[in-house]
Amino acid sequence: MSFAFPLALLAMLAIPVIAWLYVRHQHQRSRTEALFVAPPLGASVAPQRPRWRRHAPMLAFAVALAALIVAAARPQLSSARPVSDGAVMLVDDISSSMQATDVDPTRERAARRAGARFIGAVPATVQVGLIEFARAPAVLQSPTSDHALALHALARRPRFSGGTAVGEAMLLAITELRNLPKIAGKRRPGAIVLISDGASNVGTDPIAIARRAATLRIPVYTVSVGTAHGVIAIRRGARTVQAPVPVDRSQLAEIATVSHGQTFTASDAAGVSAAYERLAARLGTRIVKQEITFGFAGLAMALLLLGGGVSLWWFGRLA
Repeated sequence: MSFAFPLALLAMLAIPVIAWLYVRHQHQRSRTEALFVAPPLGASVAPQRPRWRRHAPMLAFAVALAALIVAAARPQLSSARPVSDGAVMLVDDISSSMQATDVDPTRERAARRAGARFIGAVPATVQVGLIEFARAPAVLQSPTSDHALALHALARRPRFSGGTAVGEAMLLAITELRNLPKIAGKRRPGAIVLISDGASNVGTDPIAIARRAATLRIPVYTVSVGTAHGVIAIRRGARTVQAPVPVDRSQLAEIATVSHGQTFTASDAAGVSAAYERLAARLGTRIVKQEITFGFAGLAMALLLLGGGVSLWWFGRLA
C-alpha cells in the first residue's frame, strides 16, 4: 500500500500524546474521587464500577482518529491489470557478430525464436512492431495489433553487415511509437525491447537517446545475448579466420537504467527465451493504483458511531 499524501501520516504522532493526556486525566479523576470518599469506603459507595467499559469508547475514538489520518493520506493499493492500449517495438541487432554460434544455433536465430514466443505471449491488444539494425536501422513492421504481420516480418532472413548503430535504432523506434494515433487525446504507453551483443560503434550516442526516451516515458528493456567466447568467420584475402566477438553488456545495462527500463543477460538460447518470457509478462500488464480512502473514512465513521453509542448506552453521555 502507498499514499498520495504521506506527510499526513505525521499526524499519527498526536495519538500517543492524546493517550498520555487521557491517562493523566484518569489519574487526576481518581485523586479527586479520593478527596470525597475514603478508599476503604469506595466499594460500598460504588459497588459496580465500569472498569474496562470506561475506556472502551475512548479506544474506539482513538482507532477512529487513526483511520481518519490514514484516509487523509489517501491510501492506494497497486494491482496489475492487462494492457489494452500499449505498443512495443522489438529492435533486433543483425550486425555480423550476431552470427556467432556460442548461443545455439546462433545469437541472431535464438533471438528471433524467442521474439516469436514473445509476440505470442503479449495480449492481442498490444501493438507490436519490428526494427532491425546494423550500421543503419530499418523498419520491418510498424506497430500493429495484427501479430501475424509482426511474426511474418520476424521470419525474414536478415542481411548481416558490419557496424552497430544502437542509438539510431532506438531513435527510429521512438519515432514509430510517437507516430501512433492517440487515444482520447493521449499518447498510448510504449516500450522498446532492444536485443544486441555489443556496444554501439556508429551513429548517435545511445545514452543520449535513452535519456530522451526517459523524458517521453518510453522505457527501454535490453537483452544482451552471447558469451565472452563468441567468434565469427571472416574473410581476409584468400583465407578465412576466426575473429573473436565477445559480448559487451555494459552499455546495454546503462541504456536500461537511464531509460527506466530493465536489463537482461542471456548466455544461451534458454536464457534468451526466459528473458523474453519475463518481458512478455511485464509488458502485458500495467500497475494501476486504486485509492481506498473511502474504506478508511467509512471505518472511522463506524467507530465514532460505535464509541458514541456505547458511551450513551452505558454512561448516558458521549464520552
